[in-house]
Amino acid sequence: MKSLSPDATRDDKAGIKNKILLFCDSISMLQGKKILIGITGSIAAYKSIFLIRLLVKEGAEVKVVMTPSARDFVTSLTLSTISKNPVLTELFDEQSWANHVMLGRWADIMLIAPLSCNTLAKMAHGLCDNLLLAVYLSATCPVVVAPAMDEDMWNHPSTKENFRKIESFGNKIIPVEKGELASGLHGEGRMAEPEKILQFLVENFFSIRSLKGKKAFVSAGPTYEPIDPVRFIGNYSSGKMGVAIAKELYNRGAEVTLISGPASIDSINGLHLVKVNTAEEMYNACTRTFKNVDIGVMAAAVADYTPVRKEKDKIKKTGKELLLELKQTQDILKSLGEQKKKKQVLVGFALETSNEKKNALEKLKKKNADLIVLNSLNDTEAGFGKDTNKITIFERGGKEFQFDTKSKQEVAKDIVNTIIQLFYA
Repeated sequence: MKSLSPDATRDDKAGIKNKILLFCDSISMLQGKKILIGITGSIAAYKSIFLIRLLVKEGAEVKVVMTPSARDFVTSLTLSTISKNPVLTELFDEQSWANHVMLGRWADIMLIAPLSCNTLAKMAHGLCDNLLLAVYLSATCPVVVAPAMDEDMWNHPSTKENFRKIESFGNKIIPVEKGELASGLHGEGRMAEPEKILQFLVENFFSIRSLKGKKAFVSAGPTYEPIDPVRFIGNYSSGKMGVAIAKELYNRGAEVTLISGPASIDSINGLHLVKVNTAEEMYNACTRTFKNVDIGVMAAAVADYTPVRKEKDKIKKTGKELLLELKQTQDILKSLGEQKKKKQVLVGFALETSNEKKNALEKLKKKNADLIVLNSLNDTEAGFGKDTNKITIFERGGKEFQFDTKSKQEVAKDIVNTIIQLFYA
C-alpha cells in the first residue's frame, strides 16, 4: 500500500519555460575554466577518460599531456576525441616543444591524474625528461595531483618524503582511496574516483562560496510508516533531488545537515547526515535542526498518513478484507513556518497533479514558506527515480521563476541560485 504526500517533495517533478533570468544563473562553476590534465604511466589512467568527460560536460576546456609510458594504458586518440583537443606527448616534437611553456600559463589548473610513484619522485627532485615534467616545471598555475600506486609504494618512507616535498612547493594532493589494487591486494593507494576529483577542484578552486558562514538543512527521501514488522506505507522517492540540493548548498559554502529518510544515501563528504525512517522521526529531526540554521529546504517525500497502530506480529492472510485505520502525520513544513524567525529562509516543495500553480501558491501562503518549488507528475520528463527534473519556483513577493527540464544537479543549482539572489545577494 502506497501513500503519496502532496505536502512533501518528490525527486521528480514539473514546471514550465524559463521566462525570468537570474543574475546568479546556473552555469557550472567549471564553465570556461581551462584544465590541463597530465596523465602518467599507471593502470588508473583509464579513469582519466571518465574524468575528462566529466570536466567537458561541466563546460571546462580540457587539454591533455601524457608521459610516454601512459600510452601503454590509454590511447591518445581516445583522449583527444573526448577532450576535443590534440594530446601532446613528445618533449622534442616541434609543436610540443613550443607549447610546454605556454600550456602551464594557459591553464587555470594543472591536474596530474593519475600521478605515478615514478613521476612523483621526478617532481620532488626537479627532473625534466619528458613533456609532462617540462610543463609542470614551467607552470604558473596551481598544480593538483591525484596519486595512484600500490599500497607498499604508497607507504614507503621515500614516497612520503616526496609527497612532503611537492606539497611544500605549493602543490595540492587529492587523498587516495582504499580498495582493490592492480596487484590484487586490498589497501590504500587507489586513485580517487573522477567524481571526487571534480568535487575537490570545485571546492578548492572554483566554488562561489556565497553562503560561507551560513547553516542549512535539507530533508530528502521518503518515509516508511510501519504496518507490521515487514510492511509499511511509503513512496518511490529516491532522495536524489534532496541530496543534489544539499551538495550544492555545501559547494556554495554553507554548513549543511542532510536529514534523509530510508533511501540509498550513504555518508557524503562535507555533509552531516542524519538518518530517519518515519514521518514522526523526520518531524523531530527537522524541527530540532531548523532552530539553529539560516536555510531550511524540505525536499523529503513525507507520508501524509500513518497507521494508527503497528501490529506486533506479521499480519497473516485470513481470506477476509483487511482494513487499515490511518491518522494524519504532523505537517512538518507548516510547523517550521510557524517557528520561522525573521532572517531564516524556508523552502518547500509542492507535488501537484492538477491546478498546479493555484495549489502551489496556496501552499506557499498557508505554510508561511519563503519559496515553493512546484513539480508536476504530469510531466513525462520527470518522475520518481529519474535523473532529470523540471520546476517552477514561486516567491512570497509574487515573483515566479520557470526552468526547463534539467539534470537534478542543474536543478539544484537553479534552486540555490534563486535562494542566493533573493535573500543573500
